[in-house]
Amino acid sequence: MRYSSILLAALADSSAALSQAIPPPGADGRYTISSAGIKAQFIPYGASLTNLWVKDKNSKDVDVVLGYDDAAYYPKDPGHPVYNSIPGRYVNRIGNGMYKLGNQTFTTEKNDGSNTLHSGTNNWSYRVWNVTALSNDSITFSISDPGLSEKGLPGLVNANVTYSVANSTWSIKMQATAPETKTPLMLTQHTYFNLDAFKNPDTQKIWNHTLYMPYSKRFLEADQGALPTGKIGTAAPGSINDFASQPGMFLGHARNDPKFAGNCGADGACEGYNGYFLIDNAPKDAVVTTLASPWSGIKADLRTNQVGVVIYSCNWMDGSASLKSTQGTNSTSKVIRSSCVAIEAQDFVDGINHPEWNRTDAQITGPGKTYDWESSWTFGTL
Repeated sequence: MRYSSILLAALADSSAALSQAIPPPGADGRYTISSAGIKAQFIPYGASLTNLWVKDKNSKDVDVVLGYDDAAYYPKDPGHPVYNSIPGRYVNRIGNGMYKLGNQTFTTEKNDGSNTLHSGTNNWSYRVWNVTALSNDSITFSISDPGLSEKGLPGLVNANVTYSVANSTWSIKMQATAPETKTPLMLTQHTYFNLDAFKNPDTQKIWNHTLYMPYSKRFLEADQGALPTGKIGTAAPGSINDFASQPGMFLGHARNDPKFAGNCGADGACEGYNGYFLIDNAPKDAVVTTLASPWSGIKADLRTNQVGVVIYSCNWMDGSASLKSTQGTNSTSKVIRSSCVAIEAQDFVDGINHPEWNRTDAQITGPGKTYDWESSWTFGTL
């Protein structure tokens, strides 16, 4: 007992020393890291990226992600769009708020119609993470998530995310373990982009951006609630969901197609995209997604160890959220419908309920297993 007490005291002292070694955030509540051609800022709430500056075609710094000027507003925002945060422990949807683990059926919070979205309203994007490491070009956040802190998700999960920048590249690495019992575990960085920083005088929409996903001909077909049906579709060249057949296709290339207005469901109310694209047979370290804007000249190349990406073209933005002071113009100050795009590398949506996809082993973590997630965005110009 005496040895245990001494050890615990030493660990406590060590933890206190570590926390004291981490400098506080800046006066604006943000931690800043930077390197050649790139600067990023973060807050502990949701382990969220708040600002990301990269160079445009004129070598000017442009803040290309959505967010708020006031760091204190993130937890207050009633809309909670998950701006550049880490939701979890199981991202995207769980169909009908239910899944099986072994012979046991678990029910989860239905916070998106009849489904669960991002594990419910106590998911990791609502939590204040700990800052455990900080340097000029890197920051690490960690979280310890007790079992059932999100309804229906058992067992302790310990996770960390390290963000780093170098040579115009933003890298994200996550690791997580579930030491007590098996539990669903699937993460993403929920990043919202507008590479024009809402400054394009010709349009406030995202449809002028181009998207190229050369390894993503296939996609998960979904119902009106954006829940996969189990079927895997293949996009024909030039069709609404085709971003694989040729580079430089506009996000709005199919806007004149009558089906575009309801392509992401909601009985025709969701225009554009809110779905999952598979990454098939991509070579190691290949660029799997390229987002670009001819107006700003910025392009962003995604590399990831994940097997697909969610593309969401911000249909549900209703114009109530304000832009940051780093973005917009005198006449553009709000985030309106279809004015941004979220790109989220992750495993198959609702894969725990579709054993036919053979993704359950990747989406269930337990004792003796480590979950690893890696992505990077490299920025350049056209």
